[in-house]
Amino acid sequence: MSQWTFHNPEHQKVNKMKNGIFPVLFPAVVLLSFSCRNEPAKKEVSTIADTPAVQTILLHGGELTTHMELPGELRPFQAVDLYAKVNSFVKEMYVDIGSPVRKGQLLVRLEAPELADALHASEALFHTQEALYRASKANYTRMYHTSIIPGTIAPNELDMAYAKMGADSANLEAARSRYRESAVQQGYLEVHAPFNGIISSRNIYPGAYAGPAGKGSSLPLLTLQEQARLRLVIAVPEAATPYFRQKDRVYFSVAAIPGRLFTASISRLAGSLDTQLRTEQLEMDVDNTNKVLIPGMFAQVMLDLRNNKNVFIVPKAAVAGNSRQIFVIRLDNGRTVWIPVRKGREDSASVEVFGKLQEGDVLVCPATDELKTGTVVRVVSN
Repeated sequence: MSQWTFHNPEHQKVNKMKNGIFPVLFPAVVLLSFSCRNEPAKKEVSTIADTPAVQTILLHGGELTTHMELPGELRPFQAVDLYAKVNSFVKEMYVDIGSPVRKGQLLVRLEAPELADALHASEALFHTQEALYRASKANYTRMYHTSIIPGTIAPNELDMAYAKMGADSANLEAARSRYRESAVQQGYLEVHAPFNGIISSRNIYPGAYAGPAGKGSSLPLLTLQEQARLRLVIAVPEAATPYFRQKDRVYFSVAAIPGRLFTASISRLAGSLDTQLRTEQLEMDVDNTNKVLIPGMFAQVMLDLRNNKNVFIVPKAAVAGNSRQIFVIRLDNGRTVWIPVRKGREDSASVEVFGKLQEGDVLVCPATDELKTGTVVRVVSN
């Protein structure tokens, strides 16, 4: 049986489509499908690349020590100007400028003849009143013993004798007081040293008038200073006052002795501020037994400022700011939060911060105001 082959044009077209067109379309479909599957991955990569990368630190409390230099003045530990207490003339001088003296030592002897006369007069009056009182007392005693026998002494006479004894006793006390006063004034003619020290100035000579008023009182007779110990006095600004305590060590230098550093410890704090300068006065005791230092010298004092409690210390780079506020940036669940702070003391690398912070907070470092609150960030290792 013979086989027939029909050449149907439509059938050939279909075959061509199967053999030619479909193989061409298949790779395109596959490529399109693969492209669609990779599109979310590209978006994910793009999102990670756009997330800001930051470095962080953990917030901890600590101590910060800073340094301050202030001018100070060396003063004698004790100093007194000695004046005459009564009108008198200088009779003898026993010391001069630079003389070392001991407590109670006689320094100047004055003379005032009228005081000597007053002392003699008051002494005489005292002895007179003493004699009168003894007489009236003896008279009253005799009358009293006699009056024991009835009818011998009238009661009125006994009362008069008792009153006379009382009056003489009062006059005696008054005379005794005047005598003591004259003796005390006589003692004012001798000027004694109130403490150990050095005579630093002398303004009178024998024969000069001295007194509590008038020309004789314009200048002190002598000035006595205790120079074996000195006081180093400084004025600390109000902002620095919380950082000083008694017995803190300080260092100081003086221009007259270059290259030498002296030490002292804080001995006294005023505890109040000068209302004009807004400063607190601090005093340090300085041993000067070798007399290297001189009262009146100016000193450059170096002090260490230490906080007496743990505060939050952060690197300076962790603190940012703008025209409205100063802040640090804390991370909460991967997002940034601006925390307003107030800066305290600082050194070359660190600064104290005060605000609503807690131990262990994670802070961005370095901080920048470009990281707004709520920004999602990713942390990278330092």
